[in-house]
Amino acid sequence: MEEMPKNYDPQTAEPELIERWMSAGCYQRSKGVGDCTVVIPPPNVTGILHMGHAMDDSIQDTYVRYSRMRGRSTRWILGTDHAGIATQTKVDKKLKSEGVSRLEIGREKFLDACWDWTREYGGTIVSQIKRMGCSIDFSDEKFTMSPEFSRAVRKVFCDWYHDGLIYRGKRIVNWCPSCCTAISDDEAEYQDEKGHLWYLRYPLVEPVDGIEYVTVATTRPETMLGDTGVAVSPQDPEKAKLVGKMVHLPIVDREIPIFSDWHVDAGFGTGFVKVTPAHDPNDYAMGQAHDLEQINIFDEHAVVVEGYGEFSGMNRDQCREAVVAWFEEHGLLEKVEELDHSVMHCYRCGTSLEPWLSEQWFVAVDKLKERATQVVRDGEVKFHPERWTQTYLTWMDNLKDWCISRQLWWGHRIPVFYCEDCGWEDALMEDTDVCPKCGGRHVHQDEDVLDTWFSSQLWTFATQGWPDDTSELAEHHPTKVLVTARDIIALWVARMIMSSLYFTDEVPFHDVYIYATILAKDGSRMSKSKGNGVDPMELMEKYGADAMRYNLLTLITNNQDVKFDANIDKKTHQLIDSPRTEQARGFVTKIWNASRFVQMNLEGYEPGAPAAVTPEDAWMLSRLARAVAHATEQLETYAFGDYAREIQSFFWGDVCDWYIELCKSRLLDGAPEERLQVQRNLVFVLDTCMRLLHPVMPFVTESVWDALPASGLDDHSAEFLMVAAWPEPERFAEFVNERAEKDFELAKRVISCVRSTRARYRLSPRAELDVCVRCGAEDAAVLAGQEGFVRSVGHVGAFVAAADAQKPEGCVSVADGSLEIFVRVGDLVDLAAESARLAKELAKAEKDLAGVERTLANEGFVAKAAPEVIEKKRAQAAELTATIEQLKAQIEDFA
Repeated sequence: MEEMPKNYDPQTAEPELIERWMSAGCYQRSKGVGDCTVVIPPPNVTGILHMGHAMDDSIQDTYVRYSRMRGRSTRWILGTDHAGIATQTKVDKKLKSEGVSRLEIGREKFLDACWDWTREYGGTIVSQIKRMGCSIDFSDEKFTMSPEFSRAVRKVFCDWYHDGLIYRGKRIVNWCPSCCTAISDDEAEYQDEKGHLWYLRYPLVEPVDGIEYVTVATTRPETMLGDTGVAVSPQDPEKAKLVGKMVHLPIVDREIPIFSDWHVDAGFGTGFVKVTPAHDPNDYAMGQAHDLEQINIFDEHAVVVEGYGEFSGMNRDQCREAVVAWFEEHGLLEKVEELDHSVMHCYRCGTSLEPWLSEQWFVAVDKLKERATQVVRDGEVKFHPERWTQTYLTWMDNLKDWCISRQLWWGHRIPVFYCEDCGWEDALMEDTDVCPKCGGRHVHQDEDVLDTWFSSQLWTFATQGWPDDTSELAEHHPTKVLVTARDIIALWVARMIMSSLYFTDEVPFHDVYIYATILAKDGSRMSKSKGNGVDPMELMEKYGADAMRYNLLTLITNNQDVKFDANIDKKTHQLIDSPRTEQARGFVTKIWNASRFVQMNLEGYEPGAPAAVTPEDAWMLSRLARAVAHATEQLETYAFGDYAREIQSFFWGDVCDWYIELCKSRLLDGAPEERLQVQRNLVFVLDTCMRLLHPVMPFVTESVWDALPASGLDDHSAEFLMVAAWPEPERFAEFVNERAEKDFELAKRVISCVRSTRARYRLSPRAELDVCVRCGAEDAAVLAGQEGFVRSVGHVGAFVAAADAQKPEGCVSVADGSLEIFVRVGDLVDLAAESARLAKELAKAEKDLAGVERTLANEGFVAKAAPEVIEKKRAQAAELTATIEQLKAQIEDFA
């Protein structure tokens, strides 16, 4: 058996293992009992790995590896999304840098350029996912623009079109003047901006009771060019006499009516609201209800169209400035107030969106959402954590028809064809240039493409061969769990459920796991513009994939947002360090070193069953059985954070710090039979631990397992740990021994207190200390039976445990729950000098605390100091308070 290298190098081991796993076909679809099929949320084809992806993929791989080891049929489906707006924007920029525009080269050549871009840059994120160690089937990659997937998208559109679920209509949409396309409500990003509220006078055509004008308050005076009404609240009796009257919009010489509508908040501004039906969703609704004219004053670039005199040709900002100046010049500007408000922006380019009346394609969701709501209410689809269920249900209750058309070239072109000769229109599965109604050849296809989310909603079934009746679809649908972010519950999760129920009569997945949002160290959102994003590739290069993956899982708690501990260079935006990931790498090193120690001491080893020869053996095997049961339950219930944290605590604490240490004397100096049995126990424990750790830390565990001989767990015949059997809780139930655990834990507590006393007073680890324990009669009897163990492991001299034990002279006392432990240090420590030293430290700490408290009690300081300064002072006070309590406790030891 070749000795393990002294140091473990993830930069060498990890890539080598990936190649070995893939060459052996370990990532491909496996057969088994029960199904675990997972689809990766398709990243943008031109994207790169970010921390959200890293968290998502780490969770998925942990669950897939665990399920594979349990012998389930596993299929993890890889794929990328064509990302309509994102890709088109990138290709547009590339062409501009070459002095060309897409309008010059035309649609077909532009699409060729998009495909070229996709082929050149589309594999980046896939290779990065591979570097993470994700055991996904890279040989069966899907793409939302592939011929097979495009066929499925087209069928969905055509079926819904013919079933009356897709229609075309003129509605208000969120329009991006830069990307020149509609954006859904869910894709719009709100940003707080400093703005103004302008109060503008609209003269009445005929004065009423001496009232010559009404004053409207608006944040968007530029849209006044398209006003076709003024609204008041029905709950505003003072304005009732003006309802039905007409006002004159002087800037465009238009007479418009005053009416009442429930959309109006009587307390906002003056209570008079200008109504622009073509440029505001609420105004559109009021316009529909009151039959107002809809006037689009902007073109697709948010530039004022012809017919508005001096304002025509102006962009929104220019028009706003000019309109305000016109009203001021004509004595109709009453006042201006500052106002902070939230403005929608394009999630891709950051341009402020324009509510714009345009003709678009929509999905009528009323016929889809009822059943999609019910499967969640009934628990057929479950959200984890459970609180996200209400988020889903609330969104479904308020769901509006979905705008699915985008004014782009890159994407699935809407398969609707029109005849210019006879007016025929239909959605077709195959292209045509001949009208089937009149035979005319003046036929053209709709210019728009489908929203990217329209194609990705089919992800669980179109990736498995639908609409054909495939074996993959029969065996792997519905999928098991979808792991995704909370911000696409509406954009993606809900739409997947609706479409899957409609086309397959099945839910797309049984569980939805919503992972934590990864924030920067200061709690802000990670972003390129802020330069605070952490690059997972840099983390892996510095610490290894195991460390990154493990750290990410330990961050998962019931709290949704987590701060990632990393320091980033403000100039280069490169990673400096990540202390928590460094700690995770320390755990990788601990796994390697502990395993290497055991492996180096296996001379003469022969496989055999573990046995509880000593109290520590019985304790260890029982604790191991509980670790197996806990890890299994946690992974079954998606408690990934608890799994990661507890398995580290068990391995580092119970296995390394206690059991391996306690085994050393038998391993190094024991009789041959004694040595062989402890070898078998250690190999069995390590083998089991590597299996438990493998899903989250696949590389180091595979490397260790490969170096270990066969254990009593199985014949070690599997070629790789990743395809070896999971340690089933039933198999380990025989090892559970509550009595052994309780007795051993009692002795551990005594030994730990002795060790902490040594550390506190800087005593030699080898110096024997007398110990007396005051405890209950039952505990005293147990400890009496553990005397040899306590004395040997704890380097204890005289040892007494009794219910009536009294504190001997020269002892310090340590309380530990039901135990009061007296440790004699009088011969080794000058108690008087130590007491005097501690008293001086106590006096200084109390003086320092008094000063800090005076500062915090100063109202002037608290009012003027920066919040971070105050917080630092409070933290200092808390630290000093804890120090004082500790010093007092130590001084009492000498009483």
